[in-house]
Amino acid sequence: MVKAISRRGFLAGTACLAASGSWANPPASSLRPQLRPTSVLRAAAGDPQALIDASKLSGMVSFAVADLASGELLETHLPQLSLPPASVAKILTALYALDILGAEHEFQTKLVANGPVTNGVLDGDLVLVGGGDPTLDTNALAEMAAELKRAGVREVRGRFLVYGGALPRVQTIDPEQPDSAGYSPAISGLALNFNRVHFEWKRGAQGWALSMDARSDKYRPDVSMARMRVVERQVPVYTYASTPEADVWTVASGALGKGGARWLPVRLPELYAGDVFRTFARAQGVVLKPANVTQVRPVGTEIVSNSSQKLVEIIRGMLKYSTNITAEMVGLSATAARGVTALSLRDSAAEMNRWAAEKLGIPGTALVDHSGLGADSRMLAAPLAKGLAVADRHSVLGPLLKQIEMRKPDGKPDMSHPVSVHAKTGTLNFVSALAGYMKGPDGRDLAFAIFCADEAARAQISRADRIRPKGARPWNRKAKALQQQLIERWGNLYGA
Repeated sequence: MVKAISRRGFLAGTACLAASGSWANPPASSLRPQLRPTSVLRAAAGDPQALIDASKLSGMVSFAVADLASGELLETHLPQLSLPPASVAKILTALYALDILGAEHEFQTKLVANGPVTNGVLDGDLVLVGGGDPTLDTNALAEMAAELKRAGVREVRGRFLVYGGALPRVQTIDPEQPDSAGYSPAISGLALNFNRVHFEWKRGAQGWALSMDARSDKYRPDVSMARMRVVERQVPVYTYASTPEADVWTVASGALGKGGARWLPVRLPELYAGDVFRTFARAQGVVLKPANVTQVRPVGTEIVSNSSQKLVEIIRGMLKYSTNITAEMVGLSATAARGVTALSLRDSAAEMNRWAAEKLGIPGTALVDHSGLGADSRMLAAPLAKGLAVADRHSVLGPLLKQIEMRKPDGKPDMSHPVSVHAKTGTLNFVSALAGYMKGPDGRDLAFAIFCADEAARAQISRADRIRPKGARPWNRKAKALQQQLIERWGNLYGA
């Protein structure tokens, strides 16, 4: 088995050469150091295929590494093999949104009055208008309700409407995911708490006490549009049914234990936000009728407006926490800003694929969404590595990527490791990807992309088992270990 050599071993080997007899006599030529042939360095660093074989990782591996300054590809493995990128797709989404919308872009959520306000009475409808903010939370709605009162509105005689038509309506990011997967909620132009509702249960003498709420660090408003019922069974753990008024859930009694909590996806995002805002408005003395969804873009007077963080900070959070809904909403917003009408995530992703080829020179990208959650998404490692080098010339992406810890053999972080990595991870069942930037021991900057996937094993997983399928975790550990070995190899080969 061929192992990747460490920086210490590489430097020690060089020191041994310096002490050999051939260096003891006076030099016959200039003392200027001679570059070692790349083939010699590659042999010293080990064969990448040997590393792949030794990892015992099932499936396929494709990778590429490029010099950051020139964009030159230094090494590739199966460069024409197109594999699922998982959340590495968010790298393209980040660059796409920043290029089209701009780093300073802010999303606006508004309250619009469709009628005159006289002596504190709105003689018309009040509309909560979503502007595509993926980070809107319960605290923001509480503040908007307070602003409504400060604006002098104390009564609304018309309807209370909610509008999410700024973005296309999507029932779930990936229909192949289990209904209860909180990372695959609905999408619209109005989203609250990443379109997740908090379900909590406690066992008591009379059975279970259940709650469904939109909690934050300050508030815990109950919601009526998400409902839960305990059913005597062992499996399935959850069932879901949609009605025009509510997300209706059941949970298996055999899975509850004494108590617990989890976040469940919201499929009726406009009603969710409207439900919560109505609670806060009532607390301010403004009684609203139950929310109704409108498909008509509201026209009227803006009373209150809530601004999101700047896009660059939203992107930073998206890359750090890998939030799927954020990726989808900023991607859809960028496509709309390009003047393209997208009726689905696939339509919008196709536009982003075209942009990637035109702007970054990344051909062969076939994403079906902006988050990488969809199983049909594919990318090529070599074009992505070169594209990352192009993107770095604008100094946009690098500062937003999180540092990836290199680890010791015992799995603990190696704080003194000579290679530093800032990258985006991507993980699905039997899919592991990593792409970004690395700095070698000598300070040389490289861009890289590594895709690992066992698509045969992934295809055998039932829909119900996709949250924690058997064998996925040990496979993922092997993939991550291989990724570190490849990065260490490149550090020794090209950056030492």
